[in-house]
Amino acid sequence: MAVLELANIAKHYGAITALTDISLTLNAGEVVGLVGDNGAGKTTLVKIIAGNFHPSEGSISLDGQVVQLHGPKDARSKGIEIVYQDLALADNLTAAANIFLGRELTTIARTPQEAELPFWQRKRGWRLFMPEILDYRGMYKKAGELFAELKSETRPRDLVRRMSGGQRQAVAIARTRLSNPKIVLMDEPTAAISVRQVAEVLNLIRRLKEQGIAVVLISHRIPDVFAVCDRLVVLRRGRKVADKRVADSSPEEVTGLITGALQSA
Repeated sequence: MAVLELANIAKHYGAITALTDISLTLNAGEVVGLVGDNGAGKTTLVKIIAGNFHPSEGSISLDGQVVQLHGPKDARSKGIEIVYQDLALADNLTAAANIFLGRELTTIARTPQEAELPFWQRKRGWRLFMPEILDYRGMYKKAGELFAELKSETRPRDLVRRMSGGQRQAVAIARTRLSNPKIVLMDEPTAAISVRQVAEVLNLIRRLKEQGIAVVLISHRIPDVFAVCDRLVVLRRGRKVADKRVADSSPEEVTGLITGALQSA
């Protein structure tokens, strides 16, 4: 069964139509490349899946159940995480602090899920009269485990401002692993980084796939799509013009679909 199904999704902004009749399925452990020119609707579609936008038409199903996503926090609770193009990292904090930002472990909130609850809803038990103190040791330990899972050399205590582009991506991807997601959405993760760092990020995506996580990869770098994706979806002017296995396509065909030299495939 597909972990995600989009049926006839459309998005309107007044008289402007950003997406029209988009249907898409995503299976566990599958990497789908989402490609298209600027303004094709890629980011809008991903933000609908992530709960940032509500679709004007159509439905979203998770594990076969139709759902309504009432914001990013609701999407996260249902197993959907997103890595934005700007990564949304705090340069003055450590890798571990960025991973747990907004979900810090404390002497009261022992898990990221509990940390997201208002303080009065946290299960204090015998800790009722204890002060709530940040559990730095627990956060460093968990961050180290996440980096080890991803086979990244990034260290929990390193400051983000001193990191390479590939290491920053590792921090952003490790942050998504806190909630044990079923789906990770990635917006241009290999933009503006070196060749060596691109290889590191592609390896991180492969690690997610090995763990059975479904990935949607937005990228303008067609070689990256062919390197890690199982399937590719091409959008042009808000419409889906191709949805096929990477093995059955070619970079030349994808370029033709993006530019309009080919109408469909």
